[in-house]
Amino acid sequence: MIAEKTTIQNPIMSRAWAMPNALTFSIKPIHDLIEKVIDGKESLCDPFARCNPFADRFVTNDLDPDVVADFHMDALDFLRTRQDNEFDVLLFDPPYSPTQVSQCYKKLDKTVDFQTASAAFWGNLKKEIKRVVKPNGIVMTFSWNSGGIGKGHGFALEEVLIVAHGGWHNDTIVTVERKHA
Repeated sequence: MIAEKTTIQNPIMSRAWAMPNALTFSIKPIHDLIEKVIDGKESLCDPFARCNPFADRFVTNDLDPDVVADFHMDALDFLRTRQDNEFDVLLFDPPYSPTQVSQCYKKLDKTVDFQTASAAFWGNLKKEIKRVVKPNGIVMTFSWNSGGIGKGHGFALEEVLIVAHGGWHNDTIVTVERKHA
């Protein structure tokens, strides 16, 4: 039997070019999209804050104690402390690859193990994100793929921004998803 094809109902798709930057939110097309999405929103969350230029408007968390953030916890532990349906917008900008996870943990003298690198760990993050985002709330995911949080967690894709960086750099892909009411 052939699986039924699922389609996304008219998400906005756009592509821009910008120089790569380890500080994702400083890349102009990404910065502009974040500004558009958070405009007028009250409760905002960033569990991987690093150098978030919007931090003064967000509840921020970063594992690195040298980063200016409200909390310094593992992102999953941080999300587990938050209330159900607490946030209008959540920025999900974790390390994109196992190599990046390893670099982050090494810097903090932590060990990358099965728990921190497994698909289950990322799945648990998505479950917590589903729990803490309000109905009709938005999650913006920043990655090298367009998977986002996903339909299986109750989110509908509204927009995809592909930011090409030229040469052999991976594109940065931003998905904007809305939680079903």
